Amino acid sequence: MSAKTREFTHPETARLEMTDVLFALSDPIRLELVRRLAADGPLEVAECQPRSGPIPKSTLSHHVKTLREAGVIRNEPQGRRRSLSLRREDLESRFPGLLDAVL
Repeated sequence: MSAKTREFTHPETARLEMTDVLFALSDPIRLELVRRLAADGPLEVAECQPRSGPIPKSTLSHHVKTLREAGVIRNEPQGRRRSLSLRREDLESRFPGLLDAVL
């Protein structure tokens, strides 16, 4: 029996919506996560606890899902772990200057 890794869908660049991106970035925890990804590069999900203090795993999962569905980050499997990365190029091509202005 082999374990299957769940693949998540990521919106195409052309389908990114400004309102979805801004909503995703409006939460302080999600914004902190995006700032960390912008500064440090890809992170494993396990490394994404906010510096302000730990939050429940389900809450972190919700924040990651919100960012992924808005097209702000990629959530991709790497073996038994998941790696989060910022979709900077996609966001810049769709909304030039937005990410720099928000961060």
